[in-house]
Amino acid sequence: MTWTFSPERVDTPDATALRRDYFGDVAGRYYQRVLTEDEYDQEMIDEGLDLLAPPTGAFLVGRYGGEPAACGGLVLLDAERAELTRVFIRPSFRGTGGANLLLRGLEDAARELGARRTVLNTRLDLVEARALYTRNGYAEIPAYCTGPYMEIWYGKEL
Repeated sequence: MTWTFSPERVDTPDATALRRDYFGDVAGRYYQRVLTEDEYDQEMIDEGLDLLAPPTGAFLVGRYGGEPAACGGLVLLDAERAELTRVFIRPSFRGTGGANLLLRGLEDAARELGARRTVLNTRLDLVEARALYTRNGYAEIPAYCTGPYMEIWYGKEL
């Protein structure tokens, strides 16, 4: 089986399901339990979606063997920097090499939008994500934003 990644609108059924799974995964890990159906916050899931399309950003959906399995977005912060967001591989597809390909696809999309650097923020407990970023050349940087779920920041020159 092979991975394919392509730009997709954030409101397609596959993109919407992936964004919801992303939120369930990161929020569930934060609360250390599976979220109940009434705990999904659609407003949070949908926050900032208007920026995840050209000319301000991009959203990629990854498919493994044709099945929707991954997503990631980026938003231009300024003329130089693009922020990665909603980087996610469904658990059943982890370990298949898709995460590295997803990052490359997001970096290519950032370059196409004129960015020369990618940045991101994450939580300390998301150790697999942090390992993915450092394995792909991301280094810890000073905080460029603040928020309740932001504990560590990374950047990479493109």
